[in-house]
Amino acid sequence: MKHQQYNNKAIKNIFFLFAFCALAHLPALAQNVRVAAAANLQTVIEVLQKDFKQKTGITIDPVVGSSGKLVAQISNGAPFDVFLSADMSFPDALFKNGFALQKPVVYAKGSLIICSSQDIGFNNWERLLLTARVKKIAIANPSIAPYGKAAEEVLQRKGILDDVKSKIVYGESISQVNTYISTGVADVGFTTQAFIKEAAGKTQLFYKIIDPKDYSPILQGMVILKHSAGNPVAEKFYRYILSPAAKSIFESYGYRVQ
Repeated sequence: MKHQQYNNKAIKNIFFLFAFCALAHLPALAQNVRVAAAANLQTVIEVLQKDFKQKTGITIDPVVGSSGKLVAQISNGAPFDVFLSADMSFPDALFKNGFALQKPVVYAKGSLIICSSQDIGFNNWERLLLTARVKKIAIANPSIAPYGKAAEEVLQRKGILDDVKSKIVYGESISQVNTYISTGVADVGFTTQAFIKEAAGKTQLFYKIIDPKDYSPILQGMVILKHSAGNPVAEKFYRYILSPAAKSIFESYGYRVQ
């Protein structure tokens, strides 16, 4: 009888020890959020990362890439917790296919610009693109990058897409387009307004904001992914992105927020 009581006590002790160890490790595991971020957020995500860490003590691990490529990675099992897309269609597709815990929400509206490292004048940029002065026009791949899709839409609406198609150089993401612009590989490029602040103090840029009426609104969407089900801080980061503090940061980079 005593032997049986001893065994029961030993089992209980082992159980409590295991539970204690599991709980002891939980905060360390929880203090980490893996974020898939669209390429247009390359710099702003770093600012958001620092602000979120300062406010919460929680670290986020961002992976930046074109929205389309990030969706492919998520669909193939990449262990991300939150996805910040450059549009709504990609996160919406993830939700419909069962990769997200809830429907996407808009966290910011993007602003498209035409930009160059040369002072070539953008007062009549549509005519400029047709001249011999512009030999290469950088645009992000419209099939995977929403800002590239918006750029093609603008050129189509202006009636010059077919005329300048031979000049277009496609980048895999908006980050690559920005490199083409800043290094002069392309004479001009269509990119996000955030690039102007990113390049401040590094590269002199000349640009013009494209009239938002000339392209469909770039509604940037966010979803919490199914992989984050066991990570309690993913929800905290999600709420932070929709907070006044994060909205202020987005606005400082040229994004529009509600």
